[in-house]
Order: sequence, then structure tokens, then C-alpha cells
Amino acid sequence: MSRKNYVFTSESVSEGHPDKVCDRISDAVLDAFLAEEPHARVACETFATTNRVVVGGEVGLSDAVRLSEYMGKVDGIVRDCVKDIGYEQDEFHWDTIEVANYLHRQSAHIAQGVDRDGAGDQGIMFGYAVTETPELMPAPIHYAHAILHRLAAARKSGDAPDLRPDAKSQLTLRYEDGKPVEVMQLVLSTQHAHEHQTSDDIRAIVEPYIREVLPSGWLTEKTEWWVNPTGTFVIGGPDGDAGLTGRKIIVDTYGGAAPHGGGAFSGKDPTKVDRSAAYAARYLAKNVVASGAAERCTIQLSYAIGVAKPLSIYVDTHGTGEVEEEAIERALAEVMDLTPRGIRTHLDLNRPIYARTAAYGHFGRPPENDGGFSWERTDLTEALKKAIR
Repeated sequence: MSRKNYVFTSESVSEGHPDKVCDRISDAVLDAFLAEEPHARVACETFATTNRVVVGGEVGLSDAVRLSEYMGKVDGIVRDCVKDIGYEQDEFHWDTIEVANYLHRQSAHIAQGVDRDGAGDQGIMFGYAVTETPELMPAPIHYAHAILHRLAAARKSGDAPDLRPDAKSQLTLRYEDGKPVEVMQLVLSTQHAHEHQTSDDIRAIVEPYIREVLPSGWLTEKTEWWVNPTGTFVIGGPDGDAGLTGRKIIVDTYGGAAPHGGGAFSGKDPTKVDRSAAYAARYLAKNVVASGAAERCTIQLSYAIGVAKPLSIYVDTHGTGEVEEEAIERALAEVMDLTPRGIRTHLDLNRPIYARTAAYGHFGRPPENDGGFSWERTDLTEALKKAIR
């Protein structure tokens, strides 16, 4: 039997964190190519450090001339991303950073398997959903994201002008009878404008926004606050610490409350099952929980490069299921085509919707009218109910 009373911790990082700057750039490059051609192939990696951004990887368009033209747009994409995030520091400024572009054409050996509608690589992917929040996400990661998202909005609106882009949050929640009830520890480290500002000064700025975001009653007299616990945090972003695409995979998913597969998401087009099948697994897990079949659900999918159908489908409802896991596994294969092409079609993934996923989590966000976060829909519940038998 699973534990009912315990504490659990998850962390998040802001869009200005060095690794998230890189995720954003990689996904913005992906969006640019998908806007040009829905079936563009992109595997883009970004590295950022003091006054420099390096972009590399492989891309593919059906026309070599257009591919060459789009290679030339990368410099502008990088600068637009850094500007929107808010970096105008002496040693990392959107207008003065050096940008090196090492993108090249996709390998023909990788393309051949994908062109036959197979998976772009082998791998395992996980999806998860739980009834802890209305979004069916684990509460610690969901609210760790929400805090940083709210602070970023306050910074960009001008309501909190002393905040800067780089930030991290961490929440330790106490669970009682399996439900989150109290914040035991709250950690926030945020870059700020002035050397003389103390931890108490920064707490005075951020506390109202944090209280706005967290559920009523979760912050108590017992809650321990750790705001900028090391003191001054003025030098931040890639000038303070180098960044790299794909280094925040637990932040991107479930905050450690569920397993993670072998691959990161950002910079990869949806033929890469690292991304698309992880989205599909979340979509299916969320619909299983939304249908009432379980209060908690983990789904694993596995693939082989060049092979279309998943090698395996595994479901674990952690003792909360209303039906047998085997019945859910059979139903999932019936209600959705889980080949890479089937996933891309069902979730409409061949569109420029990825830059917005690069910070504050790929899951638990509301589905958007243009197809963004389509994997957060719960439109399979009735089909699942009929298929589970």
C-alpha cells in the first residue's frame, strides 16, 4: 500500500535560467522551421555562456535553397528570444551577444527511418496524471512553476521592476491522507537589480505574488521561507552560469513524482518520439484519470528507431484504479493510433507551438486555440469508458 502521510519536494526554474534560455532558443528555431514547412526536421541544441550563444544540430526542409535561407535567420531568432526573456546585462545583452550557428542538414541515415513513418529513435517515454490539482498534475511541481510564472509576469509588466530574469523555486509539501495540505519549506532564489538589496528586501517584493498563487491555507506559521538564502544575486543568467538545452528534464515533466524517459524535449521536432510520445503518454494518462478510471496513472510507451508501432504499452494506477490495468492498456491501443504519425496527427503537432513550452513545464497548461498544449485536452474520456472492458 502506498504511503498516505509524507512530504515531497519539487523545483522549477524560470525562463531566464541559463538552461531555459537555451531550451527557448532551440524551440524557437524549431518553430521557425515548422512555420516554413510543417514537416520540417529539426534537432537543435543551444549552448549559452558569457556574451555568447552557440546553436548546432541538424535541420531539414524539402527544398535546399529555402533551407539555406532559413539558416541565415538563426541569429535574429536568438536575439529575439534573449530580448523577450529580458537580458540586457553588460555581459549578456541581446544586442551584443556573439551568435555562432552550426546547424547542418539532417543525416540521411536518420531520415530514412522517419521517412518510412517509423520512430526517429529508440526510447522509453512516460506520462503521468493525478487528482492532486485541477490540472491533474502533482502539486509540488505545479505550484513551483506557478510561482515563477507569476513573478515573471510581474517583472515584465513593470509591477516588480527590481526583479531580473534568472530564478529558481522549490516547494516541500506535506501530504495528509494522500492529499497536499501544507507548505513545509519554500525556497526562492531570484536575480535582482541592486547589490544593496537583502534577502528581506527581496522577500517583501515576492511574498505577495507567492501568496496570490498558492492555495489558501497552505502557508502556515510553520512554513519556513528561504528567499535568496545566499544573499546577493545580481549576476545571473548565462553570464553567471553556462546553459545547455535539455538539462532540466525533471522540471519539464513531473518534478520527480513520476518516472522520466531517456530524452529531453526542447529543440526536437515531433517525429522524435522523445517529445511526441511523451506528450501522448501524458495525454492518455490525463484522460484515464479524467474518465474516473483511476485517481493516479503512470503510462510507459517504448519505441524502436524506424519502427512505427510502439513496442510496449504499460499502465500503473498505483492501487487507485477502478478497473484492471490490463484493460486500460488494451483500451489505449484502441482509442489512439500510437505510431509516430498517428500521434502527430491526433495531437496536431506539426505546427509552431513549441517555444511557449520551454519554461514553466510542458504539462499542466491549458490547451490553446491554436493547438498549443493539445496533449492537455481531455477529449478521450468517453471513448476510453467505452473501450475499457
